[in-house]
Amino acid sequence: MSSITDVAPVAATRTPQGQPRRPRKPRSGALLGLLAWLIGFLFVVPVLWMVLTSFHSEEDAATNPPSLFAPLTTEGYQSFFGVGAGTSPWPSLANSLTASVVSTIIVLLLAIPAAYALSIKPVRKWTDVMFFFLSTRMLPIVAGLLPIYLFAQFTGLLDNIWLLIVLYTAMNLPIAVWMMRSFLAEVPVEILEAASMDGAGLLLTLRQVVAPIVLPGIAATSLICFIFSWNELLLARTLTGTVAGTAPVYLTGFVTSQGLFLAQVCAASFVVSLPVLVAGFAAQDKLVQGLSLGAVK
Repeated sequence: MSSITDVAPVAATRTPQGQPRRPRKPRSGALLGLLAWLIGFLFVVPVLWMVLTSFHSEEDAATNPPSLFAPLTTEGYQSFFGVGAGTSPWPSLANSLTASVVSTIIVLLLAIPAAYALSIKPVRKWTDVMFFFLSTRMLPIVAGLLPIYLFAQFTGLLDNIWLLIVLYTAMNLPIAVWMMRSFLAEVPVEILEAASMDGAGLLLTLRQVVAPIVLPGIAATSLICFIFSWNELLLARTLTGTVAGTAPVYLTGFVTSQGLFLAQVCAASFVVSLPVLVAGFAAQDKLVQGLSLGAVK
């Protein structure tokens, strides 16, 4: 006859010897973290290499393989800022800043009411309206470049910064409407009903009730529109000249028939990228909140 021995169950948080178990970290999470660091490293290394090359002389920058410990110099930055030459990047930087900031403000002024109408008080067949907005981005810019150029030539708007502002507004407006609709869809309807019962009109509701709630979404949308406008080259290269040329157009001037001045191009690229980097760093918390605001219903 077999004897039965009572054995107390061992708690899941302790070992058979009674010692507390160490929480196991899932391997999948560690692998994903390692993969994220690797991808981030792959993105950052070219930027760091560009910054390092900008402080090398043209001879050291053109060596193959590249020289990592070459002497540092500021010749590339002196050439970019026009030290000892007749050209200056400040007009081009001012044109880029004007076109990007003004077009972004106009986009927000148009996109927020449109997204409000499509999300909080949706119209009939609003999905068709959203698809229409998206379809305007399906045509490549180069396909419509000739009609735009002929229109600008006929109206005398060639080499005019306001033409770029209008084009950048039209280019970014569909994206802004799509993004802002997903953000505004997260606004509780009860808050809007309470504001309406208190006698708040549409503009007052948008300014004092809706805007503070979706402020991260507005920041994310404005930053993306600013980046798209700042980096645009094709329209600016074709429709502008010496008066309304932007910073990306100015960068193309470093590629001459004499060859590619690598150190100067790296210095110029770093300086032109600084406004976007500073804006992204300053609004990174709002950007993360905004991009995640409309991601989960």
